[in-house]
Amino acid sequence: MAVVFTSTIKLDDSDKWFIELKDITDPDDERVEVCFDLEEYEKKIEELGADYGGHIDEVKWLKDDNVPPFVLDDIRVKMAEHRAKIEEELGEPITPVAEKKEGE
Repeated sequence: MAVVFTSTIKLDDSDKWFIELKDITDPDDERVEVCFDLEEYEKKIEELGADYGGHIDEVKWLKDDNVPPFVLDDIRVKMAEHRAKIEEELGEPITPVAEKKEGE
């Protein structure tokens, strides 16, 4: 069974973004968490992933139609900054980097 989560970027009534994190691994037992910042998102995804030994096969990113591009850019920048901080602490990359094949 593949462990699959969705992360949907949404806006509240005051146009502040949040992320709806949903465990869709078992359609009969979907779990939903609402995260109002990336620190909360990180904590919640770790908690949900712990039920599967920390292994998550896929996170599908979605957004509501009313979410403007600048909100996505804001989240991307914050996620990149957070990843850079983690990589600095670990002293190695946490995401695989595509390697060029010989002759390319």
